[in-house]
Amino acid sequence: MDIPSATPPAAAPPRCCIAGGGPAGMVLGLLLARAGVPVVVLEKHTDFLRDFRGDTVHPSTLEILHELGLLDAFLQRPHDRIEELRVTFEGRDLPVADFSHLPSHSKFLVLMPQWEFLDFMCDEARRYPGFELWTDAEAIGLLQDKGRVNGVKVRRGSRAGQPQDIELHASLVVAADGRHSTLRDAAALPHISYGAPIDVLWMRIPKAPGDPEATAGHIAGGHLLVTLNRGDYWQCAFVIPKGGHAALQARGIAAFHAEIAKVAPFLAARLPSALPDWDAVKLLEVTVDRLESWSCPGLLCIGDAAHAMSPVGGVGINLAVQDAVAAANLLALPLAGSATDKQIDNLLPQLQRRREWPVRVTQAAQRMAQDRVLMPVLDGKVSGAAGHVPWPLRLLSRWPLLRRLPARAVGLGVRPEHVQSPRA
Repeated sequence: MDIPSATPPAAAPPRCCIAGGGPAGMVLGLLLARAGVPVVVLEKHTDFLRDFRGDTVHPSTLEILHELGLLDAFLQRPHDRIEELRVTFEGRDLPVADFSHLPSHSKFLVLMPQWEFLDFMCDEARRYPGFELWTDAEAIGLLQDKGRVNGVKVRRGSRAGQPQDIELHASLVVAADGRHSTLRDAAALPHISYGAPIDVLWMRIPKAPGDPEATAGHIAGGHLLVTLNRGDYWQCAFVIPKGGHAALQARGIAAFHAEIAKVAPFLAARLPSALPDWDAVKLLEVTVDRLESWSCPGLLCIGDAAHAMSPVGGVGINLAVQDAVAAANLLALPLAGSATDKQIDNLLPQLQRRREWPVRVTQAAQRMAQDRVLMPVLDGKVSGAAGHVPWPLRLLSRWPLLRRLPARAVGLGVRPEHVQSPRA
């Protein structure tokens, strides 16, 4: 991965500055540059190499890549294809979702390390002269003039030990800097928090001969573990009740090994070496929230900065990408042309009107799954010890046609977007 640690400042102010080099920011940067918009993307790290970021690329995102003519090149990157999702419930292997009948060009999920996805989008964006990526560049505040956002305060070089604060002006600032968005807070945009009853522990466990190959969920003994096949290792997500991390640590790492072994016995022998202490286990504190207003004059929030999603269904990345596509469809031509700041500001609320309903529906479904599926599992109220499999799993196992419903909900989601922004 060849990402320069510094990029010279633009000779002239960009039309758009995007804070955050995650999926939403990189996709929007590519689409705007493709339309001829001078755009700068700010990434606070020096590269994209970070563990335990969302790695699922759903058919809705693959369809966007197809529309851009990039799908074949994208699939040359290391990845795993998943045509069916399965769950192991108290030792029983059960099918849950079948993607092979989706009305899309890609009838499968892709599991790809997020740095590969971001690196690919960056390479494609750099084909256009208006695109710039600044790394080791963190957006730390907003610039304003007469009540309108007109740029960002950027701290560059912190990770190189030579921090320098500069001002970067732009006609539009897009906050794509995640669920703990600095720019969202700087704009004091109010949000609705729904909380979440769960947190997730992420870890890496080496694969061994004889392991199952499929990515799957495992439910047993009041525990839920998701194992994602990463070739030579498993990326694992262990779901715990909200706030339960400290109590789990207090019981000791050996007790944690025993809990994982209970739900996934095939991992038991390698746990002491794979997880020797708590430093090998990373906590994701789950939050579900949504801004009441996604924009103010000169500023637009997308992705997790506008709506933090639960990890249920792994749809967060794909909703962020959908936001980016919708934003480019709405704003690419005005930004590439001579639209005034006021004309741009008048367009910004349209994105929320377009995207808020899919977000509301998805968050409602996630909250229902958390409350009615995950918490009963963690509370020990769902058990197959007596040969009883929960009725939703029984139906999905018995009737293959029903497996198309969760596949459609997860794979394509609500109101998938299509590329309408032009290529300059």
